[in-house]
Amino acid sequence: MNRIPVSSSNVASVGWEAEGQSDTGTLEVEFKSGHIYRYAEVPRYIADEVRYASSVGRTLNQSVKGQYSEERVA
Repeated sequence: MNRIPVSSSNVASVGWEAEGQSDTGTLEVEFKSGHIYRYAEVPRYIADEVRYASSVGRTLNQSVKGQYSEERVA
């Protein structure tokens, strides 16, 4: 998955990949610690909110964590 760098104190990059023809997909977040998490069935508009937020970490916490299935991949 291609991730784009973001301006954040904790998050290094964010990527999103559609699931088939759906408007939902996998959101992948790389933290500056090196950990990578994937969140399943995230709508494109939520992924865009995270990627372009003035506070990526706050938006991730408010709109994604606890709302979507989470998997640590690295």
